[in-house]
Amino acid sequence: MGKLTQKYGLFTAICMVVGTVIGSGVFFKAESVLKSTGGNMSVGIAAWIITGLLMIICSFQFAIMATKYEKVNGIVDYAEATCGKNYGYFMAWFMVNIYYPAMTGVLAWVSARYFGVLFGWTPASAEVLALAGFFLIGSYAINTLSPKLAGKFQVSTTLIKFIPIVLMAVIGTISGLANGTLTGNFTNVVVESTGGGLFAAIIATVFAYEGWIVATSINAELKNPKKNLPIALGVGSLIVVATYVLYFVGVAGGASTDVLMTDGGAALAFTNVFGSIGGSLLNICIVISCLGTLNGLMVAATRGMYAIAARDEGPAPEMFGQVDPVTNMTTNSSIWGLLVCSAWMLYFYGANLTGGWFGLFNFDSSELPIVTIYALYIPIFIAWMRKEKEMGVFKRFVLPSLATLSCLFMIFAAVYAHGITPYLNAKANGVFSFPVLFYLIIFAVIMTIGVVLKNSKKKDK
Repeated sequence: MGKLTQKYGLFTAICMVVGTVIGSGVFFKAESVLKSTGGNMSVGIAAWIITGLLMIICSFQFAIMATKYEKVNGIVDYAEATCGKNYGYFMAWFMVNIYYPAMTGVLAWVSARYFGVLFGWTPASAEVLALAGFFLIGSYAINTLSPKLAGKFQVSTTLIKFIPIVLMAVIGTISGLANGTLTGNFTNVVVESTGGGLFAAIIATVFAYEGWIVATSINAELKNPKKNLPIALGVGSLIVVATYVLYFVGVAGGASTDVLMTDGGAALAFTNVFGSIGGSLLNICIVISCLGTLNGLMVAATRGMYAIAARDEGPAPEMFGQVDPVTNMTTNSSIWGLLVCSAWMLYFYGANLTGGWFGLFNFDSSELPIVTIYALYIPIFIAWMRKEKEMGVFKRFVLPSLATLSCLFMIFAAVYAHGITPYLNAKANGVFSFPVLFYLIIFAVIMTIGVVLKNSKKKDK
């Protein structure tokens, strides 16, 4: 097996952190934040900052782990190194069948949604759903048939995504101050919050901040990783937080909060600031940005079952462990990834964009799976405090304790915002819904299947 060389400098590492995190969430979650706070801009900004701080704390903790386990890559390997092989497997099963496909499915819809704005399509229209399916299959095809092309596409979209964010942050703020829109949005609250307030807004921003954990996997390729990786994660995280807050303020300068709280409100803000042509061009940049994030998630989703098979675990490791000799791609693993991503995209559409296809049980698959990973971080942090006796007090106890508290806060915010007890769901024809409870049931079922299939190969022998 070849060894990765240390080829990345500090600046490249910072760019990787920023490029991995910033994706589509900043565009379509701004509306969710305002809806949750009843149009209260100050509370909305507080949500962006709080979630950013939680991200910074957790990212620093994993940065320290990356310097300790310099030859391992990614969250699955950290889980295995601290909590054992079984926990590493279950982390991998969760990532493959819930975490990555749930986010990938949402990104396919988000990409189609912003493309549909150009043609006046509504977010829940059949046109948007069909286009989302096309984007999902297209991303799968690029990754499966030409991994090198997928890599180049990822780099290009990372650069393009900053165009609408920076322009809106600067010009939107200036325009809003000049015409009084921004001042009015900060002084006036549209309605009393009925969507969970600050906690719901925090959970809404989680989607936009997710992805930073992927950056820890470059430690083996980073020059002087014990120094540069913590700096890269810290500086990169601060850049992300500042970018999101400034963009949020810029959007508020483009339209009143009652408009921003409606579906497609952010797109209208772009049109107000840059005109119909400028708004359309910037909207195209958003679509490209979303497609780039979709591509990055598809990279992980298509390789998920291969990562399990490479450990000689899970169902049919011989099949999912195959690598195509021409494309050097995990073809069978990719097929599984596409299937699961499609299922989660269909669930997101039916549960959140229609009248509620699932009756009693509907939850937001763009948020709750992400919160789950924070819960799965906790045993890793605790095991670190128990095992790493040579570390100083701050690295062994203080930072992992703060990271654990951050994760617990995210779990509490999710339960408070979404509710584990039933509530009357207007979208589901007035029936009661159990969002967090139903998600936990789905989570338990999928993880139980993983338990059954974990050693299926050994049982067959």
